[in-house]
Amino acid sequence: MLLTSFKKLEDTDPKDKALITILNYVLTQWHYHPQEINDNFSKNVYTKFLESLDPSKRYFLQSDIEEFSVYKNAIDDQIKQENLTFFNLVYKRFNERTEESKAYYKEILTHPIDFMSDETLNVDYEKTKYATNTFELISHWKKLMKFSVLTRVYDKVNEEDDKLKKDKNYKIKTFSELEIEARESTLKNMDEYFNRLKELDHSDLFSTYINCISEEFDPHTNYYDPIKKKGFDQSISGKLEGIGARLQKQNDYVKVSELVIGGPAWKQGELEAEDIILKVAQGDGEPLDIVGMRLDHSIEFIKGKKGTEVRLTVKKIDGTIKVISIIRDVIELEETFVKSSVVNKNGKKFGVINLPKFYIDFDEKNYRNSTTDMAQEIERLKKENVEGLIVDLRNNGGGSLKTAIEITGLFINQGPVVQVKYRDKEAQIKSDIDPKMQWDGPLVVLVNELSASASEIFAAAMQDYKRAVIIGGKQTYGKGTVQSVLDLNRYHNLKEDIGALKITIQKFYRINGGSTQLEGVHSDIMLPSRYTYMEIGERDLTNPLKFDKVPEANYALWNNYANFNEVIGNSKKRIANNTYFKLIDENAKWLKKSQDDSIVYLNYEAYKNDLEYHKNESSKFDEIKNYTTNLTFESPLYEKAILKNDTDLTEKRSTWHKNLKKDIYVAEALNVLEDLKLKPNHHLVKK
Repeated sequence: MLLTSFKKLEDTDPKDKALITILNYVLTQWHYHPQEINDNFSKNVYTKFLESLDPSKRYFLQSDIEEFSVYKNAIDDQIKQENLTFFNLVYKRFNERTEESKAYYKEILTHPIDFMSDETLNVDYEKTKYATNTFELISHWKKLMKFSVLTRVYDKVNEEDDKLKKDKNYKIKTFSELEIEARESTLKNMDEYFNRLKELDHSDLFSTYINCISEEFDPHTNYYDPIKKKGFDQSISGKLEGIGARLQKQNDYVKVSELVIGGPAWKQGELEAEDIILKVAQGDGEPLDIVGMRLDHSIEFIKGKKGTEVRLTVKKIDGTIKVISIIRDVIELEETFVKSSVVNKNGKKFGVINLPKFYIDFDEKNYRNSTTDMAQEIERLKKENVEGLIVDLRNNGGGSLKTAIEITGLFINQGPVVQVKYRDKEAQIKSDIDPKMQWDGPLVVLVNELSASASEIFAAAMQDYKRAVIIGGKQTYGKGTVQSVLDLNRYHNLKEDIGALKITIQKFYRINGGSTQLEGVHSDIMLPSRYTYMEIGERDLTNPLKFDKVPEANYALWNNYANFNEVIGNSKKRIANNTYFKLIDENAKWLKKSQDDSIVYLNYEAYKNDLEYHKNESSKFDEIKNYTTNLTFESPLYEKAILKNDTDLTEKRSTWHKNLKKDIYVAEALNVLEDLKLKPNHHLVKK
């Protein structure tokens, strides 16, 4: 691949020129907040492109960077002139440097590695300087390979210990033998990685370059080349296949940003947002190291056919390493539908409604949507005379704006719900126009840091009307933008497909005028969680749009609670005195400290001790898992009849009810719901 697919610098593909021009036009004309394409823009694209190609600084030399830097302030001019000199130069050099790197790792892995020296590796590569010469670059490669072999040796030593425990006569392999095996598997891993790298052609890296330009506008504005667009059309995101997780690149690592409700990973229960995937194994096969691998290539190994096993070696946010086995499967749509449970507490009956997504028309056969399902669930719970409702929106990543407005309408008479604004236009107020209230009793909305988009619209409206008490983390996700997919082929007459652009065209605003962008919804009652001290959500992304305000809409407070502020104050006192919440808060502080630690030990004993330290520190918080209540959660009456003939649903509901019983956040939400009192002249809507 070295230079065979590389074109002369002056011989630029007309399709590439057309794409640059169309991208420039579409972004500046249609993006919600167009950036001025100037020298500062150029610097950011320059930095982002080099980081995306060489995040761990294992390929380029400082001399390359100095040569590239001539164009640091010129990319904006090149975009306007259909000039791809910078891209072509970097593309050519990247091919040369990756080809040279093959010799480095092959040579390093032919010799035994010494794990006795007190070396460390800082994996915060933003602080790492580019090598000034080949000798320094090879030294960096030695550390990278040493770390890769070290992790394998550690795993193999533990495997040997496990075999000895099962069979007292088993002859343990020596450390030297295991080191040889680990080097061999690392070599095989690296060969596979570079074979993948060799498959990258001009269009692959050009797509990367184009995305560095588009994402400078905001992180949700992404270019899809023709192949990726096909995958996007099929499933909204190619990152959802296989295990059901949204993945994103974080420097050299693949990070889990979200689990798909109803997906295999979500059902398995061990993989979590913020986990880092280090290795991927197919069934009992040899784990493949994906550190440093392109995101789309990593996904190829993670996804697979239904029924096959993938084993992920994951670094948890507490610093511990865990192997998680997931059986790939299709996402079960019914897991995304509304479900409810009934619980008795101190002689009062309450309903818990779980809404995993604001869905609409998922399946042509049944046309289910979250509005009608939610209304029906409320009616069923009213027949059982529940005195209050919890709407659980934790981990709800959003969905249909239409259903978010309609579901808000189930809890208010009439009035504005959200404001939607296009660029350079006044904000439009979207209102609930149906005067019917499905539920006018006490209401608590449960959210967390992963409640996003449509969830934030609903929670914000409930908070602004003072219709519900919002309970959850410090704030919700903070995504207050709307994207649309534009087919770029409408802007040219070439015979080739040039793909599509997902572009941010609108922003959401609360009826109080504030945007949910970055700020999200701040809970009325903040409950400590493992994410409390972490930058998680929209704020954690590169280059998000800013928070701002528009004029407040005209709306009237619901004003039917007799003790709203008192209930919030009492809850805060309970939380402050609750030993479990104190422990959760201590755990959150420790997790933040662990996340900020970027030093990796390359001495075997130091590496082993560091892992043991994190494991032991993590175990101090095991008591959190032991929390339980004496409450009993049951299916509503209508569902009990269905469960008699559906063992699969029975098992799912049983698991959910057991989890609710052990859920400290639901427990406090019920405390709040029990305390909420309506004004004397208020009457519940009855069927």
